[in-house]
Order: sequence, then structure tokens, then C-alpha cells
Amino acid sequence: MKALLSTAYFGPVQWYQKLAAHTEVLIERHDSYVKQTYRNRCIIATANGVQALTVPVSVDCLPQGEQLVHISDHGNWRHQHWQALTSAYGDSPFFQYYEDDLRPFFTERWELLHDYNEAIRQKMCELADLHPHVSFTTEYQKTGDFIDFRDTIRPKHPLADPSFRVQPYYQVYASRHGFLPNLSILDLLCNMGPESIYCLLPTTT
Repeated sequence: MKALLSTAYFGPVQWYQKLAAHTEVLIERHDSYVKQTYRNRCIIATANGVQALTVPVSVDCLPQGEQLVHISDHGNWRHQHWQALTSAYGDSPFFQYYEDDLRPFFTERWELLHDYNEAIRQKMCELADLHPHVSFTTEYQKTGDFIDFRDTIRPKHPLADPSFRVQPYYQVYASRHGFLPNLSILDLLCNMGPESIYCLLPTTT
């Protein structure tokens, strides 16, 4: 069975588990933009607790009723996000190992959010040694032969997801905050490096 996902900005562990668990993944390119979702937001751990990093966007409505979601340069967000990441994960075991792979996402520019998120997904899968079969919708998907996770995986009021496996792993700030589940894939990679894959793969019995 395919998994249907919304696009995600450095998506959470739950999102990447779907890439690992399903033989095919369909990413929605034709849904309407929804605020306060993982489409343009990721959650990281800092010394003071969790922090949301949000990409500012602008939305153009097309005559056919579809939307183009553009990345805005408002607020110098790239610099702010990079500073937040270096502050949060500079002392993590693997940040320096991945630093050169991550930096271009905060120095180069993409016009459309979908394209930016897809470039991120490809790099995160490469670093995590994930090899999903991914395709994209050609129109908004209402029904089909897929499991729909578009509204299940979201930072606020997520829907029940019995297939999501919370696998605790080492976190820099666990002594202060305890284990914080389902943070951005960045948190997993920076803390666990090549062993991140074991928190993403389905369990076997």
C-alpha cells in the first residue's frame, strides 16, 4: 500500500518513518496551503526546550483553483534558522559531520516551497541511508489506493497513528527535558548519525 504525505520542511521522524515503511510514497503537490503545519515548519530541541523554525511563504492562487507557494525572503529567516541549528546542535555528536551538507539549504535560494522541501528530502534520505520510491501527485488526491497521512502528521492536534513507532534515542538535552519524541529529522541525524536508520526502519518480529 502506498503512503500519501504532504510535503515537509525537514520533516519529523514520523514522516521519515513512512518513507522507510512503505514500498511506495506519494507526495502531494496540489493541496491548498495550510498554516502551522510541517509543510514550512520543523521542530528542533534547544537548551530551553523545543523550538519551531518556520519558513515564511507567500501564496499565489491560480485560475484553476490551485496554489503556488513561494518562499519569502522576509525576516532574514535563513540566517536565523542556521544560527538556531548551530546553537542547538553544535555540541551534538554528528552536527559537524553533516554541517557541509546542511549549510546550502540556508545559503542558496529556492523559489517554490515544494521544490525546496524535495531537495531537503533527497539529502536527508541520502544521509540517513533511506532509499524510498517517491512520486508526486498530478492533481489533488481525494481517493486512491493509499494510506492518507496528510492530516495525520502535523505539529498541532495530530491524528492517531498506531503505526508510528516512538524509538527513544540519545538527545543532547535529555538530562534537562527528558526524551522529546518526533522532532525534526535533523535532531535524529545530529544526535545519532549513521545509526539514525535504526529509528526509522519498521520493526521485525
